[in-house]
Amino acid sequence: MTSPAAPLSLQRHGEADTAALLDTLADIWTQAHTGHADVARAGFTPETLRRQITAHTRHDNFTLIVASIANHAVGFCTPAYWYGEQLLPTITPDARDTDSLAGICELAIRPNRQRHGIGTRLHTALLDALHTEWASLLAMPGDQPAQRLYHRLGYRYAGPYTASPDGPVLDLLLLRTTF
Repeated sequence: MTSPAAPLSLQRHGEADTAALLDTLADIWTQAHTGHADVARAGFTPETLRRQITAHTRHDNFTLIVASIANHAVGFCTPAYWYGEQLLPTITPDARDTDSLAGICELAIRPNRQRHGIGTRLHTALLDALHTEWASLLAMPGDQPAQRLYHRLGYRYAGPYTASPDGPVLDLLLLRTTF
């Protein structure tokens, strides 16, 4: 007789909890990006993730959503709070001219838990917590599984984005969350 699968739980964390979770988040991120040479070539590392998340915790109402199964973290989603000047012209005027735009900084799921709806649930929980009209994210152009997820969630391609002249070219995706 097999036991039923443990249910997925989603927990919201704030700035005070995040430092204790950084090692776990970096581990999830590393597992999720293993074998993605484009991520490594773009200069994204577990250390850059740690710096990003730590910087984002300084914003009011910082929110981190962690998915767990049997008290074992299997994924996370967190927003970004900075928009570079290079990004703003690419964002549609409706999204750019609102005070209700959130960027998704990172959405990562352990590989053995991918394709089970966890990414969708994390994304939905984060947007519910943020209450924004618009969401944006940057995606690696060649990451087809991530691109399929974002398309299913309703994101649409807004244009290419690069943070610096020698930086990677990423896809800027936008989602209108309310109508």
